[in-house]
Amino acid sequence: MGTAAGRWHAPGRVNLIGEHTDYNDGYVLPMALPLGVTCSATLLREPVIRLRSRQAPCDGVDMTLCDLGTGGWSELPTWAHYPLGVIREFERRGHEVRGLELELDGTVPMGAGLSSSAALSCAVAITLRDLFAPGVRAAEIIDIARTAENVYVGVPTGVLDQSASMLCTAGHLLFLDVRTQEYEQIPFELERFGLELLVFDTGSPHRLVDGEYAARRAECAAAAEELDVLFLRDVTDLAEVERLADPVLRRRARHVVGENARVLRVAEKLRAGADPRDIGPILTAGHVSLRDDFEVSAPELDTAVDSALRAGAHGARMTGGGFGGSVIALVDREAAGAVIATVRDAFARMGFDAPRTFEVTPAPGAHRLV
Repeated sequence: MGTAAGRWHAPGRVNLIGEHTDYNDGYVLPMALPLGVTCSATLLREPVIRLRSRQAPCDGVDMTLCDLGTGGWSELPTWAHYPLGVIREFERRGHEVRGLELELDGTVPMGAGLSSSAALSCAVAITLRDLFAPGVRAAEIIDIARTAENVYVGVPTGVLDQSASMLCTAGHLLFLDVRTQEYEQIPFELERFGLELLVFDTGSPHRLVDGEYAARRAECAAAAEELDVLFLRDVTDLAEVERLADPVLRRRARHVVGENARVLRVAEKLRAGADPRDIGPILTAGHVSLRDDFEVSAPELDTAVDSALRAGAHGARMTGGGFGGSVIALVDREAAGAVIATVRDAFARMGFDAPRTFEVTPAPGAHRLV
């Protein structure tokens, strides 16, 4: 038996612009989703961690706290590595964790490139913070959640997803300078302008553990080294990129340098109160760069972007790390139905399953519910 301790929620995210720039020390511009992961905690008398997921009801995990640091997680379901990694990282940093049962319930579509994994890690991290380490600040929670994914799951992500889940506020985009960790909340008032931001979950699985994400990181690091800079963030002139002899490294660097510039342009326009329609072409340019220079798109993503634009979207692009996942489209409210129908028709013609579609508005970051 145990004592109910409360419930916590951390959101997934949509990245409006700024893809693959975070691990290059650059700029990102995400917003939190209304969808996320809820963590219900019960304090236990015995030194045991019990994990339950409503999305995997047959894959519960029970582990003693003594066994947590001994490894041996290979037989456990993959989803459990995220919360266990967070718990282990809290312990490793000197925070005492006692017996605990966590019940997890997620509404972010898994594999959709909407950061369900960061939502899971952050939901568990703020639960542990409030129960056992109330002095831990948001920056360390972000680092703990990222470390859980990097070290205990094996996905070498940057800090975009965890930062968005922790720092975003309702009605705003989060403009984050990854190098300095300085951030700003920029209003994103779609309703005032008669606009909607649609998400198309294409159903093409978004997988980062298969090595392609790590390969892109390595290529960016190699390009930076050849250009004699610490990170590609330090290159601001696209002409410098042309110095790279390797055409693959040249394409990768061209995307990162151009994407940082696109983030800055979008932030500047929205900060000045511009009509969000003005950023549409910048979003589309970002997709073209991800498709052609960074080579992380997929047929389903390209089909969704092309058909949304053909139906009148002001801008459209893949969001997330790529290799599948989701597309966002900025549309007039009255045109949303036509855009959705056109994308669905295009998927049917291509023989793809119909995409899941929903409208999103900027939601609050991670917080306690009760």
